[in-house]
Amino acid sequence: MAKKSKKYLKAIELIDKSKSYTKEEAVDLVKKTSTSKFDGTVEVAINLNVDPRKSDQQLRGAIVLPNGTGKSKRILVLSKTDQAEVAKELGADFVGAEDMIQKIEKENWLDFDVIIATPEIMPLLGKIGKLLGPRGLMPNPKTGTVTTDVKKAIEEIKKGRVEYRTDSYGNIHSIVGKVSFDSNKLVENLDAFVSVILKSKPATVKGKFVKNISISSTMGPGIKIDINSFDK
Repeated sequence: MAKKSKKYLKAIELIDKSKSYTKEEAVDLVKKTSTSKFDGTVEVAINLNVDPRKSDQQLRGAIVLPNGTGKSKRILVLSKTDQAEVAKELGADFVGAEDMIQKIEKENWLDFDVIIATPEIMPLLGKIGKLLGPRGLMPNPKTGTVTTDVKKAIEEIKKGRVEYRTDSYGNIHSIVGKVSFDSNKLVENLDAFVSVILKSKPATVKGKFVKNISISSTMGPGIKIDINSFDK
């Protein structure tokens, strides 16, 4: 087991593990307990009362955070239509079609963070689905990355769009900003993200939907948030 640093142990002392904090208190604590020398990323983890084995209880989507993520993403656009030119004009990092798919397949090239694809490309992407899928890079209509409106998709990603999906344990993880963000902006991002999840409760889920919510910074400890702190 890795030995915890003195900074981490000192940060833990600031947190009452038996307590669930308001979202405002949690954001203030996540800033105080950041132990990295660089500007850490703030993440939210939500544990849901869902059965991921049931297709109607698998949540997946995307949201543009009101204050962005503080991170820029390298965008690959795949299209055989005039949307390729649109992508170039808007400053997509990489634009292509079969040539880029072959590069990924043959060279294991993955120097990008998100793929936007127009619908006619999807059958071609199928052959490298096993490479992209496990890395969360496969385009999907639910997240707006399979689209005929490449302009909108690029603009949303640059503004701070984050994707989310339930894992095999019913958890959802997402970035909500940087430690350097103003506390109010972090709270706004957190509020916006949690609100989307709360409104996405599947009709087949009975009883309590959200089991717990916590936030943490890169290399920092987790901080539990009182679910009642959010508007439902």
